[in-house]
Amino acid sequence: MPQSSRRKFIKTTGAAALTVGAIPWFAPQSSAATFRSANDRPVVGCIGTGSRWGAVGPNALKFGDCAAVADADANHAGAAQKRVKDIHGKANINREVDVYEDYRKILDRSDIDIVTIVTPDHWHTKIAIEAMKAGKDVYCEKPLTLTIDEGKQIRQVLKETGKVFQVGTQQRSEMGLKFLHAVAIVREGRIGELKKATVAIGGAPTSGEIPVADIPAGLNWDLWLGQAPKVDYRFKKSGRNSNTRCHYEFRWWYEYSGGKMTDWGAHHVDIASWALDLCHTAPTKVEPLMAVHPVELVEGVPQDATQYNTATRFHVQATYANGATLDIRERADDLGFDNGILLEGSEGKIFVNRGKLTGAAVEGLKGNPLKEETLLTLYKGKQPGDHMRNFFECVVDRTQPISDVDTHHRAMTTCHLANIAIRLNRTLNYNPETEQIVGDEKAAMWQAREQRKGYEIQV
Repeated sequence: MPQSSRRKFIKTTGAAALTVGAIPWFAPQSSAATFRSANDRPVVGCIGTGSRWGAVGPNALKFGDCAAVADADANHAGAAQKRVKDIHGKANINREVDVYEDYRKILDRSDIDIVTIVTPDHWHTKIAIEAMKAGKDVYCEKPLTLTIDEGKQIRQVLKETGKVFQVGTQQRSEMGLKFLHAVAIVREGRIGELKKATVAIGGAPTSGEIPVADIPAGLNWDLWLGQAPKVDYRFKKSGRNSNTRCHYEFRWWYEYSGGKMTDWGAHHVDIASWALDLCHTAPTKVEPLMAVHPVELVEGVPQDATQYNTATRFHVQATYANGATLDIRERADDLGFDNGILLEGSEGKIFVNRGKLTGAAVEGLKGNPLKEETLLTLYKGKQPGDHMRNFFECVVDRTQPISDVDTHHRAMTTCHLANIAIRLNRTLNYNPETEQIVGDEKAAMWQAREQRKGYEIQV
């Protein structure tokens, strides 16, 4: 952007600091507080336009105009094109919105500045790397990676290209700032020294056998699979829902995702690592205390290809070099919660999830509010309140957003190690400096995955 446009952007996207109760709070901006003219607005390409895109894409269009959408499912792409046109029409924006099956058509366009990546997890890394190499800034939904080595690859390319990259872990920015306030409470020493965190993230569903079915019209099944093994398309109607290998149900197959460990784990493990002040490192030991899978695993490999295979129940303990521990569970009924984060310090504890922030230290804020400086420092000097706005602000000033690649990679390393541990049913030792599993060659092989010919990642 020219300097005049950058100044306009910064001026029109500034947020107002308010006070709600005893806690400083920063109001997210409405879509009216964006660029004033079409020439000021960056151009966005949307890669992956399924259900989750319905939240991400329109948010991006508060700050930029969409020139193209791409999806291996023509039905998703067509619906996204229509929605973008509706948004443009209401904003009096006159711009064509092209539709592609192949995301590379978006990366080839020199007029597109930014891409949103809202594909199934197994596609994130390849598209993100190619987008940065094509000169695009990137907003990518979580979890960023399917393996530990993929995170290292993205970090390398980010350093080489200098692009701006936001990961979609919105809990750092939104949800009433409950998670940001929880971390701030810890930073100000209000529960003493934090040495233990417990997160409950839910378990995966089961499906039973899903029969082979005809590939739906408009779906390029080979492209959807990408790096993953070539397998039959499967589908079964189940009440009001459906079981399938693709669309949202991809989360319950290790070939494409990591179950709840990388779904909700990407959110809660990230916040717990941030609170522990360990978000730039990883555990030294990961111990599987309990795990249940719906199918038999042999050396980590599911033996039944006809149904969901990610863990339905689990309890993993990660230990860090400083002795801090992080427990990852599907439920913590004995502690009184089934989803959220319990932070236990030497002088108290607090609990936080998307619905509440509780504990004696929270009550203490009524007479002794958090320092605004603490919140701004945690949020890298910018005013919190809108994850997408934070990304576009960073596109202007060329800084890394609140959910940066390195801290997300480290949180995902913890989740990936946990999944490897429960799949192999053994404790792993990990060197966070070399980023390698040590003393277990077979387990170390799980830090990467086999790449189907024609879909390899090129770094």
